[in-house]
Amino acid sequence: MMYKIEAIVREEKLEDIKEALHGIDVNGVTVSQVMGFGVQRGYTTIVRGQEIDIMMQPKLKFEIVVSSEEWKDKIIKKILEVAATGEIGDGKIFSYQITDAVKIRTGETGYAALQSESDDNEAPKKKKHH
Repeated sequence: MMYKIEAIVREEKLEDIKEALHGIDVNGVTVSQVMGFGVQRGYTTIVRGQEIDIMMQPKLKFEIVVSSEEWKDKIIKKILEVAATGEIGDGKIFSYQITDAVKIRTGETGYAALQSESDDNEAPKKKKHH
């Protein structure tokens, strides 16, 4: 079974989480800048003399697809270790079962599509740009 992990975290945790995931040999990670709110409900600021309620907080979303429940649990544990501050706004982690994956370059599906280039028998040749 494959799983997708989505972690919505504080922006300042980017490098800590990247290093932690690299440290446990996670190869494929997508990171997006996102906006949202939860319990925090945003904050109030002054813009040109007017008090403005800012409902959306800037966050980062990490997306990782893994090939087993063991990897899912390992990654969630690691993100919790490095992302938690104990304060409101630390974020959330979601996991989903994935029915399939396709590597666009090769057409491989399922588990094979998740393997890194170093696991493939042949690495792609670099193209020269003219």
